[in-house]
Amino acid sequence: MTATAPRLRPSPIRRPFTAAALVAVLVSLVSGLLLAGAGPASAHAALTGSDPQDGAVVATAPKEVTLTFSEAIAVGDGSIRVLDPSSKRADTGAEPKDLSDGSTVRYGVDLHPGLPDGTYTVAWQAISADSHPISGAFTFSIGAPSETTVALPSEEVGGGPVGTVYGIARYAAYAGFVLLAGGAAFVLGCWPGGARARPMQRLVVRGWLTLTAATLAMLLLRNPYTGSGKFADAFDLDGLQAVLDTKPGAALVSRLLLLGAAALFIAVLFGTYARREDAIEKKDLTFGLAVGGTVVAAGIAATWAMSEHASTGIQTAIAMPVDVLHLLAVAAWLGGLVALLVALYRTPDIGSGAVRRFSRVAFASVVVLAATGIYQSWRQVGSWSALTGTRYGQLLIIKVVLIAVLLAVAWFSRRWTGRLTDAVPAEAPEGAADPAEAPDDVDPAEAPGGISPVKTADEVDPERAAQLARQRAALTATKEKRIRDADPERSGLRRSVLAEAVIAVVVLAVTTMLTTTEPGRTEEAAGASAASSAPAASGPVNLSMPFDTGGQNGKGTVRIDIDPGRTGSNELHVWVDGSDGKPMDVPELKVALTLEAQEIGPLPVVPDRLAEGHWSASGVQIPMAGEWKVDVTVRTSDIDQVTIDKSVKIG
Repeated sequence: MTATAPRLRPSPIRRPFTAAALVAVLVSLVSGLLLAGAGPASAHAALTGSDPQDGAVVATAPKEVTLTFSEAIAVGDGSIRVLDPSSKRADTGAEPKDLSDGSTVRYGVDLHPGLPDGTYTVAWQAISADSHPISGAFTFSIGAPSETTVALPSEEVGGGPVGTVYGIARYAAYAGFVLLAGGAAFVLGCWPGGARARPMQRLVVRGWLTLTAATLAMLLLRNPYTGSGKFADAFDLDGLQAVLDTKPGAALVSRLLLLGAAALFIAVLFGTYARREDAIEKKDLTFGLAVGGTVVAAGIAATWAMSEHASTGIQTAIAMPVDVLHLLAVAAWLGGLVALLVALYRTPDIGSGAVRRFSRVAFASVVVLAATGIYQSWRQVGSWSALTGTRYGQLLIIKVVLIAVLLAVAWFSRRWTGRLTDAVPAEAPEGAADPAEAPDDVDPAEAPGGISPVKTADEVDPERAAQLARQRAALTATKEKRIRDADPERSGLRRSVLAEAVIAVVVLAVTTMLTTTEPGRTEEAAGASAASSAPAASGPVNLSMPFDTGGQNGKGTVRIDIDPGRTGSNELHVWVDGSDGKPMDVPELKVALTLEAQEIGPLPVVPDRLAEGHWSASGVQIPMAGEWKVDVTVRTSDIDQVTIDKSVKIG
C-alpha cells in the first residue's frame, strides 16, 4: 500500500512578513496624509517686483512690462502674457527678454503701442532654478481702472491630479534609492553572506525597480507638471523634447543611464559575487564592487543635487557635493536599517558580526548626516526667524525632533547588539529522532513517530525525492527559527530595529516634503523685497498725534493731512487742538519727513499759518514710496517745546 504524503503546515519562515508589511502600510499612510494636505509645490523662486507694480495706475501706456524674481528662472514663449480688458494679448507675443543684471533676475515683454485706457492683467509662468514650476498674475491700469473679462485658471501650476502623481513619484524615487543603495551597501559591507539570501536580493531589486519606475514617471509627467496639467500631454513628443533640454530633464535622463549601470552591479553582486568561494578572488571582487557601487550611487545622488535646492542659492560649489554626501549617508543608514530588519525577520543565519558591522556603519552615517545637515540648514534657513516663521523651518524642526527620537531608539538597538551572540543549535535528547536529519529515502509518514522505513534508491522516484527534500528543508528552517526566536537578545534587537524603521519612514517623508518647500532664506528675502517694492496704501494720509510740552496749556493734539499721499507733489495741512478740543495757536510749528530705510531726510517742511490752529504747505515733494517718519515740533512758550513722530506708508 502506497502511503500518501502528509500535508505539512507552512513553515513560519514562509508566513507573511509582518514587519515589512507594517513598514509598507506606514509608507502608504504617511504619503497619503502628506499628499492629502499638500497643494502645488511651493514656489522656490518668487516674484519680488514688477514695473508697473501690482495695482498701479499709470497716466500713459508703458512700452514694456518687466518682472523681477528672487532667483534664476527658466522661461519660454508665453511665459509672460499681458491681456487687455477684453482678454486679448496686449504684448507682442515674443519670447520674454532677459534683462537680468548681476544678481538681479529680471524679464520683460514689449507691449503694442497706443494701448487704450483700462485694467490690464499680467499672467506669468516659469520654472525656478531648483526645478519647481511657479506662476502668478497681477493687474495694473492705464488712465483709470476698468472692468475686465480676463479669466485666469484657478489651479496653480504644478497642482491637480498630475501634481499629486508627480509628488508620489518623487517620494517613491527617494525610497527606491534608499533601498537600492543602502541594501547593496549592507550586503557588501556588513553581511557578504547575504548575497545568497533571497530576501536580500528581493529587497535590492525592488529598490532598483521602484527608482527606475519613479524616474520614468517623473520624466514623462514633467511636461504636464510644469505646463498644462493634463495627463495626455505626457506623451507629447515636442513637450518631451523641451523637457530634455532643461536641467531637470537632463538629470532624470542621467539617472536612467546610471540605473543601467546599477542593474549590472546588482547582477554581479547576486550572481558572480554570491557564488565565489575563493577568499582571495572574493576579496578582489569586493573591492571592485565597492568602488564601482560607490561611483554609481554617488552619480545617482548627484542627479538630485544638480537639479534641486543645492543647485541654486549661495555656495552652490560647496552645497552640491555636501548634498551628495548627505543622500549617501541617508541611504547607508536608513537603507541598511531596512535590510537589517528584513534579515532579522526573514533569514535565520545572519550572525552577530554582521549586526555589529552595521552598527559601526550607522554611527559613521549619523556623523556625516549631522555635519552635512547643519550646513544645509544654515544655507537654506539662514536666521532664527526663518527657522520658526517659515514652513521650511517648521518642517526642519520636525525632522530634527524625529531624528532625535530615532537616535534614542538606535541607542537601545546598540545595547541589544552588544549583548548579541550567535545562536548554537540545541542538542536533541539522547536517542531522540531529529526529523531534519532523516535519511534522504525516508518518508516521515510511514514510520513510527512520523519516520518511514528505509527504502532502496530504486523504490524512490525523483518526484518523491524532491518532495521529501522540501519537507526536510521546511523542518530545518522551522527548527532554526525556533532556536533563533528563543534568543531574547535577538528578539529585543528585532523590536528596536522595527521601531527605528517605522520612524525612518516618517523621516524620509518629511525630508521629501522639504525638497518641495521653499527654503526659509529665500522666502524671507522674497518677502522683504516684495514689501519694500510694493506700493503703499494710496489716498490721503491722516495722522493724529497727542503732545505735551510740559508747560502751562502745553497739552493738545496735532492732526496732519497729506494729500494725495503719493510720490511727487503733495499738499500738507496741520491742525493743532488744545486739551479742550478747540483750535490752539502755538508760537512755532515745524514738520520733517524721513525715509530711514533709504537714508533720505530729514526733509524740512515749514507750513504757513492759515487760521487759528491751522497751518498749510503746498508742493511738498515725496521723492520715493516707502515707510516715512513724520516728525512734528511744537513750541507752546519760549521754553516749552516737544517733538513727536509717527510712521506712515506713502506711495
